[in-house]
Amino acid sequence: MEKETQIPTPPPNSDPDEIDLLALAHTMWNGRKIILYSVLCGAILGIVIAISTPNEFTATTVMVPQSGDSQSRMGGLGGLAALAGISLDATPGADLSPMIYPQIVKSIPFQLELMNTPLNFQDYAKPITLFDYYTKYSKPTILGSIQKYTIGLPGLLISAIKGKPKELSLADGLVNQLILLTNDQYALKKALDGIVSLNVNAKEGYLTLTTQMSEPLIAAQLAQKAQNLLQNSITEFKIEKAKANLDFIQRRYNEIKAEFEKAQVSLALVTDRNKNFTSGLPRIELDRIQSKYTIAFSVFQELAKQLEQAKIQVKKDTPVFTIIEPVTVPSEKSKPNKPMILFIWLFFGGVIGTGIVFGKGFIEPLKKKWMEKV
Repeated sequence: MEKETQIPTPPPNSDPDEIDLLALAHTMWNGRKIILYSVLCGAILGIVIAISTPNEFTATTVMVPQSGDSQSRMGGLGGLAALAGISLDATPGADLSPMIYPQIVKSIPFQLELMNTPLNFQDYAKPITLFDYYTKYSKPTILGSIQKYTIGLPGLLISAIKGKPKELSLADGLVNQLILLTNDQYALKKALDGIVSLNVNAKEGYLTLTTQMSEPLIAAQLAQKAQNLLQNSITEFKIEKAKANLDFIQRRYNEIKAEFEKAQVSLALVTDRNKNFTSGLPRIELDRIQSKYTIAFSVFQELAKQLEQAKIQVKKDTPVFTIIEPVTVPSEKSKPNKPMILFIWLFFGGVIGTGIVFGKGFIEPLKKKWMEKV
């Protein structure tokens, strides 16, 4: 009588869904060479990327725009109302909100001004504009070239198929009305979006302007230029109305002043000419000139008062920027974090190697089943 084969029963406490950690460790130990090779490849790739990644230096400035005259008149009441979500501004939109400042930094006129800023690059004796540096002197990095012909290869193929975009041109009558960027200017504008940034802390009420460049001195120069340009742009926006009023009154003042001086000379001439005459006709002429002079003097005096008031209004509307942290030349690079890059690629190497080891354990049974069915 043959013995019946006994099927081993699992222990009472075993769960078929449990992960056998010992089996996993055994699988990893058997595939340790693959994991080590993968980690080694990740380490080599991480070292190459860390070395080839260009250094970046960050220059920062912090400033506080002082409130305008319209806000200062509200005093503490305006602040309490703002906390309650109520606006007491009688003329909405009369003041330029600080939340608009980042849009000024990203505007085309602002960035065109930055492009044409001469900077003192380390490898060049003469100052070079940012536009000339990126279009004529800048060389692609090793990592940039690798990315261009690997990850960016589909884009290169599409660009080759489409061809180089044609440069547009404006008619003579539109040159002073519209802004047309060249292809190089448009490419640099997109780069400047990542180079220059402005963050607004609405709660604390300060602005942080940041620039990132490959040289510390260039980063500081660009930050200083951007800070001055931002202050000038905001000032122009805020005093635009008062400045237009001042210009109008100044023109009228100059016209009336010329008329008043002319009337003054005429009065003096008529007075001297008719000094010894007592007849009525010279008296009438003198009265007419005197009346004209009096009117011109009154208008001139009134416009002089308005001119001074307009100048005071421009001063009131001109914003004041308090520099909390001035621009300084950075002494340490902000990017790249080479130890972190190496650690990330070591981790990726370990994950890929482990995936290969466990993947082989799943693929081999599938191949056997496939071959048996075939």
